[in-house]
Amino acid sequence: MSDVQNVKVTIDGVDIMVPPGTTILQAARMLDNESVPPAMCFYTPLTESGGKCRTCLVRVAAGSEKDPRPMPKLMPSCKTTVMDGMVVEVKSSAKVQEARSGVTELLLINHPLDCPVCDQAGECDLQNLAFEHGKAGSRYDFQRQEFEKEDIGDYISLNKERCIVCYRCVFAAHQLCDKREHGVLFRGDKAEISTLISESLDNEFIGNIIDVCPVGALTDRTFRFKSRVWFTNQFDAHRDCDKCCGKTVVHKQGDEIIRVSARKDKWGEVENWVCNTCRFEKKDNTDWTIEGPRKIDRQSVQSLNHYENSVQLNTVFSVDSVK
Repeated sequence: MSDVQNVKVTIDGVDIMVPPGTTILQAARMLDNESVPPAMCFYTPLTESGGKCRTCLVRVAAGSEKDPRPMPKLMPSCKTTVMDGMVVEVKSSAKVQEARSGVTELLLINHPLDCPVCDQAGECDLQNLAFEHGKAGSRYDFQRQEFEKEDIGDYISLNKERCIVCYRCVFAAHQLCDKREHGVLFRGDKAEISTLISESLDNEFIGNIIDVCPVGALTDRTFRFKSRVWFTNQFDAHRDCDKCCGKTVVHKQGDEIIRVSARKDKWGEVENWVCNTCRFEKKDNTDWTIEGPRKIDRQSVQSLNHYENSVQLNTVFSVDSVK
């Protein structure tokens, strides 16, 4: 039986060979350069995710080697599989950048300016998107949607006005929990995340919806307003747990553990799901075995005051050497 042949795709002038069935977004992530489209709804561990937010739109300048005609519309890279000889434009297309700016403006229409008080600040995908593609002002003159904050359980707060209806939390709850108690109600601009007749979310793995949320719509009540994420020291830690893998990130302020979250890869996707016991109830230092400081991208605001290695001065200057 012959081996499956990889296909060639060109993204912003850079060629890469990928297995058949790979999406454009996955191929761009394999390149790991500035051509990686943002993704607000796609989440690799969650099946059926993607195709909702339209932030990952790209231009397919050539469909394939056999049919090099361009695709007539911008395509969602998270749902479009590559073909042999496909040519994709991301950063190099002014049309893509204009469309992404428009999508960002749409997502921000009802989004409140809560960044100074939102617990998601510093690790918010919408913040990053708005910084790169947002406008200085808004053209929207109508009344913004307003909702009352809800506590949808002992540990989770829901701020509906921040929600961009990406469906990540719905898919996570559906795939991780034995029953689903929340979902998307209504349609169009009236769509909102809500629980079933104001029931609380109390499944043992429901806390993972906080990690998958790309904005600050779902937040940890045990961490609410305690600190900014860049003021905490993050450590990889683990514990013996009979419900999950026990591998987490603990956020410490001084010697106090004020938050526990799941470990994420460089694309912000959870590596291992964490149970509620580890996430919300284990906040003592004796509960955890610290592995070491979390590796943080030096370009991230979370790297503020974060040091993995001590600074060593290898050069000794004398008074005469600086005259």
